[in-house]
Amino acid sequence: MKDIQIKKIDSDKAPLELLLLADPSREAIGRYLKKGNCFAAYRGNDVVGMYVAILRNPSVAEIINIAVAENHQNKGIGKLLVSDAIKRMKKTSVKRLLVGTGNSSISQLAFYQKCGFRIARIKKDYFIKNYKKAIYENGIQCRDMIMLELAILD
Repeated sequence: MKDIQIKKIDSDKAPLELLLLADPSREAIGRYLKKGNCFAAYRGNDVVGMYVAILRNPSVAEIINIAVAENHQNKGIGKLLVSDAIKRMKKTSVKRLLVGTGNSSISQLAFYQKCGFRIARIKKDYFIKNYKKAIYENGIQCRDMIMLELAILD
């Protein structure tokens, strides 16, 4: 993975097609891009993954979107992106890093737990209330947001 570089980018340069892999709502993406910080993983000149992080308060940040290009998935890039977010948070006053995913996102739930996140709470009917179209993954309707958190240790 030494050929991957992660750099902060302007939100207006964030590739929408990549963010849509993790969030089907263009409206939601538009809202959080305005207040988030974007970081892109490059392999050469190609963006192969990215994440958007938002500071919720001085001690809590959230990875609001994390996506890896389909032809680059399952190669460790997602883990690099999470590691980068943790490393950046350690340089700030952030003590807890949050990430949310759908109840139907089985592989994402496993991924975040492998990265050290623990389930913290459930936002019931989040996707029903906040998304116009029903979302289905793995034959399951995405209804609830599972919030996971990781303690940022010095």
